[in-house]
Amino acid sequence: MKDTRTLAYINLHAILGSLPLLCEIDEEAHELIKDKKISIGFSVKGGPSATLFFDNGKCEMSEGCNKCSIKLPFSSPKKFNGMIDGTVTPIPSHGFTKIGFLLKTFTRLTDILTKYLRADRESLKDESFFEKSTRLMFGVIGEAIVCIANNDKVGKASASYIVDGKIKLEINGSDSFFIDVKNNILKKSSDGPVMSYMQFKDIKIARALFDGEINAVTAVGLGDVRVGGMMSQIDNLNRILDRVSLYLA
Repeated sequence: MKDTRTLAYINLHAILGSLPLLCEIDEEAHELIKDKKISIGFSVKGGPSATLFFDNGKCEMSEGCNKCSIKLPFSSPKKFNGMIDGTVTPIPSHGFTKIGFLLKTFTRLTDILTKYLRADRESLKDESFFEKSTRLMFGVIGEAIVCIANNDKVGKASASYIVDGKIKLEINGSDSFFIDVKNNILKKSSDGPVMSYMQFKDIKIARALFDGEINAVTAVGLGDVRVGGMMSQIDNLNRILDRVSLYLA
């Protein structure tokens, strides 16, 4: 079963947290914010808190929401998840004069994001769309691993067996995602020496695995997925990865 609080962390840090990359790789998303300087803070009682900063074509996310143009408070993780699935309409606690950005620009950005993350097979036939969609999905999965490891009961159990050190997830020729493990807590990290790694042969293999079209064990046997280093890290990370599909379904 899904844990509501864990899902809220995934919705904020993994789903909305992929907007910076979207604004970087999608021309329409970039154009929507090219002349904007505004920020939206999300504060979930008993859950996550973060702010999206839009600054002349660039987007960044940071923890907390003390310095934001528009603040959206939520009384519970369930309410925040409701905003993501469209069943709850958020009411700003401040920033009413900038609500036009929230209702128009931000809504359009999330619509574009949904197009990529919930891509249909016809759209994926376009090579450029396929690449952008897979890169966004890869980032979402990386962030979701961290959220599940730190909040989900089953994920925390698996994380408790991961020794300290850095893990690298990589699509060969494309993006990388680094995870630092310390005292059984996982955090997204920057480049640096790693203790273990998992590398997908190319973006097509990565996509096939994400979509469940090929078996991970078979892919490793065929050399389509390379793993190395401290294998106990990878084994336990894979157990957490199994939970990702539950939450992102």
